[in-house]
Amino acid sequence: MSPRKNASSRRATWLAFGLVALAAFSASAQPQTDSIENAQLESEPGVQQNAQVPNDATVYSEPEFDQGAEATRAYKSALFTLSNLTAHPPSHTHNVFSQPTTTTPSLLSALLPNPQGQGPLGSAIRIVLKLRQQLFLFRLFGGPSGSAARRRDEEMLGKAIKVVDLLQHSVELGNLDALFTLGYISLFPPSSHFPSDPKLAYDSFLHHATLTGNASSQALIAFFHATGYADVVPIDQAQALLYYTFAAQGGHKGAQMVLGYRYWSGISTVEDCRRAVEWYEAAADEAMSMFLSGPPGGQTLPQTATRLSDLDGGVFGPGASVASTGMNVIKPAVKAGLAQTAGETWDDVLEYYIFNADRGETDFAYKLGKIYYQGSIYSSAGGIGSGSEGVGRVPQDFHQAQVYFLQIARQVWPRDPPNPLQHNASGYKAENIKQAGYAPKSAAYLGRMYLRGEGVKQDYAMAMMWFERGAEFEEKECHNLLGVMWRDGLVPGRHDMKTALEYITRAAGQELAEAHVNLGKYNYYRGEFKPAITHFEVAVRLGSTFEAHFYLAKIHTLNMRIANEDFTAGFCASAVSFFKLVAERGVWDDDLLADAEAAWYSGTERGKEIAILKWWVAAERGSEMAQNNLAYVLDQDRSMLRLTRFAPIEASNDTALLALTQWTRSAAQRNIDALVKVGDYYYHGLGVPDEPEARRWEKAAKYYQSAADTQVSALAMWNLGWMYENGIGVPQDFHLAKRHYDMAFETNSEAYLPVLLSLVKLYARSFWYTLQGGKDGLNLWKYDADKMSVAERTRLKREIDSGSKDTSQQDDGSQPAPHKEEKTVEEFEDDGKWYIGKASEDFRRRRQGEAARTAAAAEDDDDLVQWARERRNAENERNTDFGPEDYFEAAIRGGHQREEEVDELMETMLLVALCALVAVLIYVRTRIVRRTRGQEQEQQQGQGGQRDLGVFPPPGDPARQEWNVVH
Repeated sequence: MSPRKNASSRRATWLAFGLVALAAFSASAQPQTDSIENAQLESEPGVQQNAQVPNDATVYSEPEFDQGAEATRAYKSALFTLSNLTAHPPSHTHNVFSQPTTTTPSLLSALLPNPQGQGPLGSAIRIVLKLRQQLFLFRLFGGPSGSAARRRDEEMLGKAIKVVDLLQHSVELGNLDALFTLGYISLFPPSSHFPSDPKLAYDSFLHHATLTGNASSQALIAFFHATGYADVVPIDQAQALLYYTFAAQGGHKGAQMVLGYRYWSGISTVEDCRRAVEWYEAAADEAMSMFLSGPPGGQTLPQTATRLSDLDGGVFGPGASVASTGMNVIKPAVKAGLAQTAGETWDDVLEYYIFNADRGETDFAYKLGKIYYQGSIYSSAGGIGSGSEGVGRVPQDFHQAQVYFLQIARQVWPRDPPNPLQHNASGYKAENIKQAGYAPKSAAYLGRMYLRGEGVKQDYAMAMMWFERGAEFEEKECHNLLGVMWRDGLVPGRHDMKTALEYITRAAGQELAEAHVNLGKYNYYRGEFKPAITHFEVAVRLGSTFEAHFYLAKIHTLNMRIANEDFTAGFCASAVSFFKLVAERGVWDDDLLADAEAAWYSGTERGKEIAILKWWVAAERGSEMAQNNLAYVLDQDRSMLRLTRFAPIEASNDTALLALTQWTRSAAQRNIDALVKVGDYYYHGLGVPDEPEARRWEKAAKYYQSAADTQVSALAMWNLGWMYENGIGVPQDFHLAKRHYDMAFETNSEAYLPVLLSLVKLYARSFWYTLQGGKDGLNLWKYDADKMSVAERTRLKREIDSGSKDTSQQDDGSQPAPHKEEKTVEEFEDDGKWYIGKASEDFRRRRQGEAARTAAAAEDDDDLVQWARERRNAENERNTDFGPEDYFEAAIRGGHQREEEVDELMETMLLVALCALVAVLIYVRTRIVRRTRGQEQEQQQGQGGQRDLGVFPPPGDPARQEWNVVH
């Protein structure tokens, strides 16, 4: 064959290969649209045919007509179209780095590099994708993009109309499922393209409940009667309680929670703790059964909900709210709010972690794997099985988590054996491994993924292999799950309760919460309730709350039924609280709080209305977080209303009444900021009955006093101090005012400046009061020991006791030694409001505070944002030109931090004084100028009104015409 023929044949071969590749690529891209069109044609053949048939009698001339089949066809077609409309993820969880894992990869995607890949090429692709997202906003203002968006909006609106029309058609033909769906989308529109029609929703639910007795319809009817939503029906609590009871008897979990909350709180019924326990136990049993229906270890717990106020630093802002002071500053929601205020986004955090993980940083790779596994920046305390925080929600990606965990584990175990149970053979583990680093923890995650089938095919043998590998390095999660596998006999030939208990006990000795839960369940089912209670309480303290609370509630319920009447109330209250927590957390099928949060952050008016409605439904079920969120967005006191139909231009007393109701219910569930807010509403007269101001102020003072008695709200103490100073709501008493001001500063050091200004004004007012002949004012020259605050008396007593003790010890010739008992006694010496159980609550609060401080010190790396920020700052410091002398000087400056704070305060006060002085001088100068001008005008009037015109000719002079400007 000649070379020319060979070249021609090669070109023909390459051309044929190109054509085949192009055809394959086109075929891989075509089915996505064709499949949808074909599915629509198959699911709604009647619709396509009727679209071509004229609207005449020929449509009804068919000899046979199956009404049920037509109703079912219309209903299924409506559901199919609705599923296409609602298949998009919420906007606030969208991430440019997330890639769908369910789509079939095309030939082009197989040839191009993966944006999730490692190395500089993958990083470059991610940067390009992010720049494309940032520049996308500019393209929206162009002609083609704007027209495309309008066309898409019209298309979505047409599909929404189609869904409603098909449902109405199916309802007319007698389909009851379509009747309920029509009512549901009328009450909770899936998107802004659907109309909101509460009246149609109520009628649909009422008709559906009448025909079928459906519990879900009855529960929603009860909500209308309980709240009077949209003025569809008047508020009727008796009707609401009746329908809620019917729905709860029908097995509706939400209705059971409503009844439990109402009997517990006495809302529209008498308080009955036993009936509250019955209903909450039924709801908790359903949640637990759903939890146990999942893979080994139970269903993955839903992510925790978020208080909107926590993201803003609390109801009253950072520093002034209990939610953002003290130990509450370490709450994920508060830290997330601070991060958002600083301009940090979760996309930035992920990008920083990916960048460092690609550089080979093992710690970043491990934490990034955790983020992808749990779908959140923040993990809950208690271990892997305790879930994660919803405030740090990011797209969950088990595949990416496995990639990073496997990357770390391969440093210790480079290969897997053909038989996973024979992994101890030589050649499957790297030699001379002294420090395994993050490999054992990564093995725990890998084993858990194989155990539960998360991102991989479920394989118990592989799971046991990874757990045994991690257990070689004493990894507590591996010990615990190995015990679970031996206990349940998941691997053939490995079922031994004694071995299981050994593994679980070793994990519990390392303070793993889930291990204590497993030990508690073992004792519980053996009837050994005392050790079971011990293990469950330890698990709760360590952060595992779902199962531990459930079994603690079961034990307290049993004690309630067999105990004497004197102890029944305590057992009943504990059982209600624990069952309530379990029922509110186990919401896999109806997570109203997560749905409301997604709707709220959609940024649309319709989304905010849906969020308010779902928070309202959850608030009726007793969710304190929903009550707090609903009250916060409807707050009339701070004008926090968003642009919704609930937001009138002027303050609405009806909206204020709803907000006050939710603040009150939130306060009843021990939300201190909500308790202060209730006092504010009574003080300002928002949402309260018309009554004299003095009576309202007295009620406000009582709420402030209740909040101040908790010893955690500096704002409540300051409010009480102001009321005692001015005699509003309470008798005027300067000494009590000073005491509450002092207590506010001692409770929260951030209240230093307002307390200082208040004390200056208080002493000035007391001095003037004394000059006018008043008695019992503050003494400026002598410190009155009888008028000291609680903390001052405690501190003085400590000094006196320590001084007398030192003197006696010196007389005996012995060295002074501190005693812890004195501190314990002094902590209880408080003349504040005391009640039965206060000592136990104080001790529990101190113990929880110490445990939280210890956990925070030991688990600082759980705050992935702060940990990354510190690592970044450390790298920046290493890259600067600072020398040892500079760091020494910085350390010296840091040693005088307190003095700098004092200097800053003095400078602030000096600036305020200078500003006041400048304002006074400007005012005096203005008065002088006005007086001077007035005198000049009087002199001119005395001279006959003649003014000195300078070189300008006087009136009547012919030369004046020469000054005129010719236009």
